[in-house]
Amino acid sequence: MRNPLSKRIMEIQPSGIRKFFDIASEMKDVISLGVGEPDFDTPWRIREEGIYSLEKGRTFYTSNAGLLELRNEISKYMARTIEVTYQAEKEVVLTAGGSEGIDIALRCMVEAGDEVLVPQPSFVSYVPCVAMTGATPVVIPLQNENQFKLTLAELEAVTTAKTKVLMLSFPNNPTGAVMTREDLLPIAEFVLQHDLYVISDEIYSELCYHGPHVSIASLPGMRERTVVINGFSKGFAMTGWRLGYCCGPEMIIEQMIKLHQFAIMCAPTTSQYAAVEGLRNCSSDVEKMRKSYNERRRFLMHAFQHMQIGCFEPFGAFYVFPDIREFGMTSEEFATQLLMAEKVAVVPGTAFGDCGEGFLRISYAYSLEDIKEALRRLEKFIMKLRGCESGC
Repeated sequence: MRNPLSKRIMEIQPSGIRKFFDIASEMKDVISLGVGEPDFDTPWRIREEGIYSLEKGRTFYTSNAGLLELRNEISKYMARTIEVTYQAEKEVVLTAGGSEGIDIALRCMVEAGDEVLVPQPSFVSYVPCVAMTGATPVVIPLQNENQFKLTLAELEAVTTAKTKVLMLSFPNNPTGAVMTREDLLPIAEFVLQHDLYVISDEIYSELCYHGPHVSIASLPGMRERTVVINGFSKGFAMTGWRLGYCCGPEMIIEQMIKLHQFAIMCAPTTSQYAAVEGLRNCSSDVEKMRKSYNERRRFLMHAFQHMQIGCFEPFGAFYVFPDIREFGMTSEEFATQLLMAEKVAVVPGTAFGDCGEGFLRISYAYSLEDIKEALRRLEKFIMKLRGCESGC
């Protein structure tokens, strides 16, 4: 019998995030600080609109691109948040989560022979999605001393005549890093000079704690070269609703809609009606969640300082990326021993790329009570590693 499987797919490794949570799910009294999912319920007005849409029998397909009513609201939202205007009819498409948007954007923009630049640490799907197109992912290892921001020198070092697309992901998962307008300007100038395109994953744009989010699409000359990926999962606590969206040049979005048509047909109808309500009337709910995350963020940073654990201050998303290199263990060894000894689940930094070695991703999308208990257990574990059980 011939092998029924694609070699390209078989060569892709499964997500490194799931390993620890598959183990943790079988253990009692585990506190997980690993999964990037809001602990808040979806705001009631959004849920109510979803229920109402079902009661009204709105269970049909929408257009492939999505409800025009929602695309209009997204266009208004983008204009007021990142100051970029998109035509709702031609430059916006609704997707089954931001992940589908990443996939179809890459499949529409690159092919075998092209190179895609992927700064890491980064979301686990970027490299596999590039590989599935037949293009070549080129990893840019970001550095702790630069707060895991992309620098012009790093970009210059890996760009070749084959380079076509730069993946950007700020605010960043897993580091929480944010790039300011000043950080992005030289990157944008380089993109223009080398005739590149950008896919900018801005799913955490609502969760910035040190000034408003800045999109590279808002910089001079970049609207025409950027596909912005966003959605409702993180900022609006709508992970299970599976609703994302992409905004970009008509030429690219047209092809993305075609691919989306054949693969998905349309994003979930109930979710689309609910999202209209979210964009119109739930900004105060989003703000409350952001304030709560910020409190947890500051609490974590204070705790790391107390434990003398190095960690640059992240200003976005809901993750911290502490440095555990002093303990002489790999990230996976540290995370495994912490899970087994103290029943705290975190994610090894290497799940997000080799340059994440020596770091952990810790999510603060959990209650403050869980965070406090997890940190108590983490401090106990660290004290043992330092030989300080009796006090240092």
